[in-house]
Amino acid sequence: MLDRSPRIADDNADWTARPSPALGLPRLGDEVTASENATVPAADATDRKNMSLLIQLRWTAVFGQIITIAAVHLWLGTPLPVVPMAAVVLALVALNIASLAWMRFRVAVSNRDLLVALILDVVALTAQLYLSGGITNPFISLYLLQVTLGAVLLDSRSSWSLVAVVFTAFIWLTESSRPLVLSQQAGDPVSLTVAGMLLGFALNAVLLVVFVTRIHRNLRERDANLAALRQHAAEQDHIVRMGLLASGAAHELGTPLASVSVILSDWRRMPALTANKELVEDLTEMETALKRCQSIVTGILVSAGEARGEGSSPTTVAEFLSALAEEWRNARSRTTLHVVNAFGEDLPIVSDVTLKQAVFNVLDNAFEVSRYWIELLAERDGDNLVLSISDRGPGFPKDMLTQIGKPYQSSKGRAGGGLGLFLVMNVVRKLGGAMTAENLRNRGAKVKLVLPLASLAIGNDFD
Repeated sequence: MLDRSPRIADDNADWTARPSPALGLPRLGDEVTASENATVPAADATDRKNMSLLIQLRWTAVFGQIITIAAVHLWLGTPLPVVPMAAVVLALVALNIASLAWMRFRVAVSNRDLLVALILDVVALTAQLYLSGGITNPFISLYLLQVTLGAVLLDSRSSWSLVAVVFTAFIWLTESSRPLVLSQQAGDPVSLTVAGMLLGFALNAVLLVVFVTRIHRNLRERDANLAALRQHAAEQDHIVRMGLLASGAAHELGTPLASVSVILSDWRRMPALTANKELVEDLTEMETALKRCQSIVTGILVSAGEARGEGSSPTTVAEFLSALAEEWRNARSRTTLHVVNAFGEDLPIVSDVTLKQAVFNVLDNAFEVSRYWIELLAERDGDNLVLSISDRGPGFPKDMLTQIGKPYQSSKGRAGGGLGLFLVMNVVRKLGGAMTAENLRNRGAKVKLVLPLASLAIGNDFD
């Protein structure tokens, strides 16, 4: 079975272990920061969503109270203190408008903010119950809704604080409330009480199912985001360690490569060797290979502390594609690569050596299984540059398609292999883009790199 992971990565060549900021890779110690801070953005986003749910629940309470007050006062003919009850409803409306405005200028929502919001809802409910019969009001069961939401949304200490507030309000209502006097036209008080309890129970059940389900969905999304962030931090740590090993190896290789260069130069001046045409061709090939090795080693050493600008130059999309294709053809094959530029109007971007190496890695991967035809298609999709590399090889194994971008996904069985697409994924992800892979219908495979143009713009960093 052929390996679909890039040959350069498996052979410990090129950029496989470049711990470069230009590449979007972390420096030593960055993975610790990412791991420690991973939970903060996810938790903040989840609390904001939960606060939005509480605001939606408060709107539901506003409309429900308006309908209930109107039904009891007008339909059942039971006198209610409409003015103070309407004031409570208006207070809830004002609170919701203030909460929406507050969230627009508030980056993070804390556990304390959620507790305050729930306590204010309890206060509003208590005020309405006080004005309409106290504990004899069948809607007193709505306290359980507040307690349940608090148990789901808040930490343990805050949850018990909310329970204490609800319990205090309940005790207060047993001692002080405005009695609710039903009119004769309302009907049997017992039947009305039972109907009210049934309505209160149904309302509690529906609201609990709807809002608790949505809260749990938010929590599941948070857990998934946290898992992804932790996985990303672990991958960053892995890349940093590879970079340290590569940097050390590059230092060790510098001396023997220099020695080989000196020897080849001496051979070039030896008449006995230069007179033999076949030996001259071999020497030329050896010098080309040596220069490539020296370029790789130099690139590793420079990239270990390189800022993006030091390895970048202004260009355009068309020029970037043309230079990339020409360099790849000179190093690999003059006839294999076919470039199709369907991007449209040309735009200025930054040509970064690490981005170029990422595309090289995918091209090399395709070249390994499709020696006679590879297509590089450049398109524009909105604000994204889309690079699609297609080949006519056997395609990806099905089990690898679901693991694209993860380390050590190789069918060769070589120790340490299968890191190429993992590093390509890291480059693309640091650009804010995405990488996908698919098998073509007839034969071959396609790897698609989606790169935001904003990240490639001159003056913007990959990070």
